[in-house]
Amino acid sequence: MSADNQAEQDHPYWRRNLAVCLVGSFTTIVAMTLLLPFLPLYVEELGVSDHAAIAQWSGIAYGATFFAAALVAPLWGRLADRYGRKAMLVRASLGMAVAMSLIGMAENVWELVGLRLFAGLAGGYASGSTILVATQTPKNRSGWALGMLSTGIMAGNLVGPLLGGALPPLIGIRNTFWLAGGVIFVTFLATVFFIREDWRPGRVKAPGSSAGWAAVPDKRPVVAMLATGLLLMLANMSIEPIITLYVAQLVEDPSRVTMVAGIVMSAAALGSILSAARLGRLADQIGHWNVIIGALAVSALLLIPQAFVTEGWQLIVLRFLMGLALGGLLPSVTSVIRHNVPDHAAGGVLGYSTSAQYAGQVVGPLLGGFVGGHVGMPAVFLGTSVLMGLGAIYAWASRTDREGRDT
Repeated sequence: MSADNQAEQDHPYWRRNLAVCLVGSFTTIVAMTLLLPFLPLYVEELGVSDHAAIAQWSGIAYGATFFAAALVAPLWGRLADRYGRKAMLVRASLGMAVAMSLIGMAENVWELVGLRLFAGLAGGYASGSTILVATQTPKNRSGWALGMLSTGIMAGNLVGPLLGGALPPLIGIRNTFWLAGGVIFVTFLATVFFIREDWRPGRVKAPGSSAGWAAVPDKRPVVAMLATGLLLMLANMSIEPIITLYVAQLVEDPSRVTMVAGIVMSAAALGSILSAARLGRLADQIGHWNVIIGALAVSALLLIPQAFVTEGWQLIVLRFLMGLALGGLLPSVTSVIRHNVPDHAAGGVLGYSTSAQYAGQVVGPLLGGFVGGHVGMPAVFLGTSVLMGLGAIYAWASRTDREGRDT
């Protein structure tokens, strides 16, 4: 029997699981991000009237979910190793459905922030899907499968704000939350009835074997992947605080600034959506490390001209190309971790990877805003380029001979 046929027999449900996880991740990410366009309006509706306070509370409420998710991601990963990955998806989808519905019933801004924290604590469907797909997919197809899943996640980040801008004028803000909760409840039902996991208590961890981080035999490549995930999010998010101001210097017509800024923000996500599955398949063929090193190096080079553009369309094209280069990065990062971590510890370590990515989402805007305000906006691109270049060198140095051949 060939290795491919044996892998298919070992994981007979991986395609169906991938389909459910892809749709479920898309819907939950849409729900987490759709409030971005109307969040200040909802904060005002909840009784906050001062403009500065509205901006402050909007930032706190939006960041609360991702802050909480970063804290609990390793915990949910460890529990997935102990009780099964499907169980964590069931918990996350039901928790998110309840949280989104309750957010639509908030009476004041404190309740809004508390419920956003609850959404981060109870959620984690996308990260849980990554763990399940990584562990329930044949290793020789993991890059493509994780690339497809990454496409769904990035598409959710792209579609969420668009729906958030379109739905409230049609059905109202509170009804938008309730609709999102209902859609996620459908995801909960699909998870319960259609996902099949080849997981048996007592067989996940061999007696006497180490657990968690201690179970990783060679920590160097795993640490490199945690750093790479952080760098990816930092590179994508560092431009966020300055993009509108930067575009205002490039576009002569003030009425077009916000439109061009929105296109610039979406360009990298669109590029990643188009390339994620293809780069994942390429990584399965030529090695995940090669794709990671190449993606980091190419993005470092593409960041340099972004500091010197003179027209808005130039920035759009460069961000799109950078998105194409980075699309296969997260699937390859997850695959390398999966190849270097025992099955019984995969969930916990992938949870750390998720936390590192959330940390990049927090650090990126803070660092970009500080550097852009105190040093200059071109310095944001050049500084991020240096970090990505150093990441490529670190990834190259962390790749062992065995991993260079096997992955």
